[in-house]
Amino acid sequence: MDNSFRVDRDAAPDHYGRLRVRADGLGPAAWLTGRTEAEGGFGRVAGVAAPGFAAYARVLHPAALDGRPVSWADVGAAYGRTPGPCTRWHQLIGVDVDDLNGTEPGLPGVWDEPAAEGPTPPDLARALIPVLARHTATAESCWFGLWHGYGRWDFDRFPVFLTPGREEVLLSGALADVVSPVALDEFAELPDLWWPEDRAWCVGGDVDLTSTYVGGSPELIAELSAAPGLEAYPVGPHDLVG
Repeated sequence: MDNSFRVDRDAAPDHYGRLRVRADGLGPAAWLTGRTEAEGGFGRVAGVAAPGFAAYARVLHPAALDGRPVSWADVGAAYGRTPGPCTRWHQLIGVDVDDLNGTEPGLPGVWDEPAAEGPTPPDLARALIPVLARHTATAESCWFGLWHGYGRWDFDRFPVFLTPGREEVLLSGALADVVSPVALDEFAELPDLWWPEDRAWCVGGDVDLTSTYVGGSPELIAELSAAPGLEAYPVGPHDLVG
């Protein structure tokens, strides 16, 4: 891989927020590196949130108006459309995917910033944490994967594990600390992957997505789908991501 685009990056810290960047082995991520195209692959739900779970959910990243979150349901209503489990942002606002170049003008009084693209936005992560915590016995002992291409830090001195389409550094910490990187830098991204020691669930995101995906028990997915403040839909492991 050509790493020349990272020559001006700062050396990565030993802690990314309160999460420890692990240099002592990638064993806790071994179960993830066994993903295959048949189980999901890049572009499929199970390729983002890990294969093998009984159920999956897609959690939509909100748009914004004057810095306040706006649901996809509210955006869709303004265009006469209703979002569903596999709706993509460009479909919701009625433009061709090739026209999504970051210059969409928005819709006055409805949205002025599109659905957030990238790993889980911090406010959405804060809403997910209490739900996820109720569905694991190891919320104080979790693992995280962070794409080493994010931000201003050079993670080359740390080992990486492979997921479909990405190379990830391994971090560890409590579930509640997944949002702590925002204290480092206003552009610091949250980890793409989160899973507890007991592997009761896995949260997955990506730099190119406007959604976060969760694999877990049917009970977890049902609670996410009903949680106030979240727009979550049950999806299948082989559904396309967006």
